[in-house]
Amino acid sequence: MLEVSQVSKCFGGLAAVQEASLEVREGSITALIGPNGAGKTTLFAIIAGFIAADAGAIRFCGEEIAGLPAPVLARRGLVRTFQIVQPFAGLSVRENIAIACQLRHRNRAAALARAGDTAQRLGMSAMVDQPAGALTIAGRKRLELARALATEPRLLLLDEVMAGLNPAEVAELIALIRAIRDGGVTLLMTEHVMQAVTGLADHVYVLNEGRMIADGASAGVLADPRVVEAYLGHGAAKRLAGDGQRHA
Repeated sequence: MLEVSQVSKCFGGLAAVQEASLEVREGSITALIGPNGAGKTTLFAIIAGFIAADAGAIRFCGEEIAGLPAPVLARRGLVRTFQIVQPFAGLSVRENIAIACQLRHRNRAAALARAGDTAQRLGMSAMVDQPAGALTIAGRKRLELARALATEPRLLLLDEVMAGLNPAEVAELIALIRAIRDGGVTLLMTEHVMQAVTGLADHVYVLNEGRMIADGASAGVLADPRVVEAYLGHGAAKRLAGDGQRHA
């Protein structure tokens, strides 16, 4: 469904993304992980049309989309969420979702009805008439997911939707994301919560200092010495291997 090929982006003298490539198969959940500052959010922004790449190609459902703006991509079915959730605080949860519904349903009554259905799908029926500004962090995360889902995407990019949640809330959101995939939406997620990565992802890519350094099934990728060192520092993989031998 998505093919990212040799994408690069520089900000002044900083190479944020360097010749990064990845693929997302239709019906899958794919994860993009890496330490803070690796370039994950920049790559997401490029894919979703918020930032233009300096080089490279991006194909969505077989068509080149590099350089197309976010509104055009949203209409084609490619939508993203954001790390920092910013709902319309003075509007109700239903009204927030209905705004996103109007991408496909221009009639206000139809959009509000669709918003109610989306809220129910995400377990938010009890809070649809609350002001969005009164929601907890977990509630706001669900609202961000609901607004993206209300656009009826084919491919949904999730940018650290688990951040700030406790273990019980993470487990609930994992089940919701799995249900979204089972409902026909393909997902590409960037995430620091490894419970979510191992519990959801069919395939994992690792970005470090703007470059892809590994990809594959989650268990193998997370044990890769290059990935261990990207997260824990130079020499960490050797130290961990030595500790394992001593304990054995």
